[in-house]
Amino acid sequence: MLDTGPDLSERLFSDIDLSDGAIAAVSGGSDSTALLILLKTHLDRTAPATRLLAVTIDHDLRPGSAAEARGVARLCAERGIAHRTIVWSGMKPSSGLPAAAREARYRLLAEAAHAEGIGLILTGHTADDQAETVLMRQAREEAAREEGRPDEEASDEGARSEGRGLAGMAPATLYDWQSWIVRPFLGTRRAALRDVLRRHNIGWAEDPTNVDQHFERPRMRAALAGDDGARRFAEATASAGQAAASRDELGRHAAMLIRDLAGMPVPGLIRLDPAFAAPGDAEAAVYALRILLATVGGVAFLPDAIRSQALFERFRAGPLCATLSRTVIDARRSGIYLRRESRGLPEAALAVNNGLWDGRRRITLSNRQGALLIAPPSATARFLPSFDLAPAAAVARLIGAPPLPALPFRGHSAA
Repeated sequence: MLDTGPDLSERLFSDIDLSDGAIAAVSGGSDSTALLILLKTHLDRTAPATRLLAVTIDHDLRPGSAAEARGVARLCAERGIAHRTIVWSGMKPSSGLPAAAREARYRLLAEAAHAEGIGLILTGHTADDQAETVLMRQAREEAAREEGRPDEEASDEGARSEGRGLAGMAPATLYDWQSWIVRPFLGTRRAALRDVLRRHNIGWAEDPTNVDQHFERPRMRAALAGDDGARRFAEATASAGQAAASRDELGRHAAMLIRDLAGMPVPGLIRLDPAFAAPGDAEAAVYALRILLATVGGVAFLPDAIRSQALFERFRAGPLCATLSRTVIDARRSGIYLRRESRGLPEAALAVNNGLWDGRRRITLSNRQGALLIAPPSATARFLPSFDLAPAAAVARLIGAPPLPALPFRGHSAA
């Protein structure tokens, strides 16, 4: 049930672990401004010594963006909140601008959090944003089916859209294995947040791109504001809840298969027990296979679901050798072996500290003698939704990657 009470701060933030501080992403719009005000209210009541830094990312795409950032700075100064504006500088892409801006925003927020030694970033995404996201992904799936195309990439979390993307935005997403992005407003309507701001006589900025029909999200936002909007909103949020539960359950089954049937006999080689291809939960096995293929190949997205299913059926039938997602799959009676294929490896180059080699290995340099470490960087793509923690943790243990940071919710852990 959606929360529309007049004072949301306690219910919204009481389950989030804020003990090590928080970064609030504040653009100046109504949602992020309400996030800042409600979060500050909560901290003043419960933990006034907690560090709070408001960060505004100025994408430098509109003439008014700098003025909006200054408006956020003034609001923060009035309320005793530390604030920083970070400008997305440099050339902007001529196509795919919304996705590039989103990637830049999270990267800059994570850099600010790292500089402050804070591992928690809060954003103001609302139930309205969630409904828009789900409806956009549904529309993409329908278009792909009508055109006979394979599944496409979902935009926000690096998930393929073949049903997993219909879960929408996760309550928490781990960025680059370091920073948690938490969305406390996913069960709260934008109208309720604006009511809070009006009661406190606090204004907000209106981003003109939010109504620019050239972009997909504003078109969906307009559709939800139409005569049939209430029904579509209810259906989208219900669908997201069901898809999230299914995605979480599928991930847990895949994690069990990885824990029980996958091993690493030598670095860089994963062996799957022959029982992996035995009759049973084929859906979870194919999902686990896709995760392992992406990990071994060092690619950002899971391989295509249809091709992975076909590959799974082939090595179920007998021995084979094939490649998918830069990974060689060698299925024998003794097991199924996965290794990075030899072609397409990076050119020889000088080692760079903290560099990522071939999408699979993190290089760490030190002044100490012999202090060159080449190790797995993480088990998944840059964005890891909380829906997918179980298989990510299983793969991290398998390949020797750093363990997952604990979920930023009280009484919960990444396990």
